[in-house]
Amino acid sequence: MQIDKIKGQALNELFDAILTLENREECYQFFDDLCTVNELQLLSQRLQVAKMIKQGYTYATIEEESGASTATISRVKRSLQWGNDAYTMILDRMDIETIE
Repeated sequence: MQIDKIKGQALNELFDAILTLENREECYQFFDDLCTVNELQLLSQRLQVAKMIKQGYTYATIEEESGASTATISRVKRSLQWGNDAYTMILDRMDIETIE
């Protein structure tokens, strides 16, 4: 599992900090301080790409609608197929309809 490669005290503290956030407004405040606008857009874009892949959209449609590069789409698809199932877990928790 690739997770073991990134584990460490600093990342644990970051995740612990994120877990203390209580609502969307606090998320906006924290992530605005933590990340650049571009970094946030890239993160949110990946989630949108995952959702669209799970919904059965083609690469061309995903690229057109999300603005993601084919490299990003491929990376997300690889994570969906061979990753830790986190995208699926999150999409299920958000009750976003997907196809399997």
